[in-house]
Amino acid sequence: MTGRRTGSGRGGPRYGRLAALGSSLLVTAVAVLGGTGVLPSSAEEEAPVVALESAPPRAGAEPEPEAEDPAVAGAPADAGGGGAAALRREMDTLPTRSGSGRSVVFSESRQRVWLVEGSGAVASTYLVSGSLTDNLDPGTYEVWSRSLDAIGIDDSGTMRYFVRFTRGPSGAAIGFHDIPVDDGERVQSRLDLGTPQSHGCIRQQRSDARLMWAFAPLGTEVVVTA
Repeated sequence: MTGRRTGSGRGGPRYGRLAALGSSLLVTAVAVLGGTGVLPSSAEEEAPVVALESAPPRAGAEPEPEAEDPAVAGAPADAGGGGAAALRREMDTLPTRSGSGRSVVFSESRQRVWLVEGSGAVASTYLVSGSLTDNLDPGTYEVWSRSLDAIGIDDSGTMRYFVRFTRGPSGAAIGFHDIPVDDGERVQSRLDLGTPQSHGCIRQQRSDARLMWAFAPLGTEVVVTA
């Protein structure tokens, strides 16, 4: 009887320690699995939201899914050095009298813009819609004003990412901006880019307007070619 009681007394603490150890290992395992995402955490953290724009977009002015440059999208697959790749090389070729150094180049005849780095490399090129009237002379200009939001003359719609570099004969500012929105609708299709459509400015699809906004701070050189 004494031996049995003695054995029972020693076994109790041993089993208690084993149970406590097992419980500790279980808690540790749950914590590790929860931290790796295998098990749900009791208080998950949300990723921080980074705002791209400093002002909320207007109703009806949200960008549609951006399309590839229409000039390239319609080109056939490469065949003997031709096709889309050759067309891209041709589009990357800057027009004559486009200057040197870091600048924005706009060709009126080709209705195309090039963003040119200081090394002379073309960072980006895309089709635009310039003016229906002859209101812009070839030459070298400089970005003198920028507005994230703007309203067209005679209340002709709203636009975003307005980068101004000169004024027209009437005194109205001329610059680059996205396709205006009037009464909740874009005033032209992206497929019309590459043809003159505007009252005086150079219209860009939304993604290209953002590129211009980031590329051309105040003082950036703008070269307009015929």
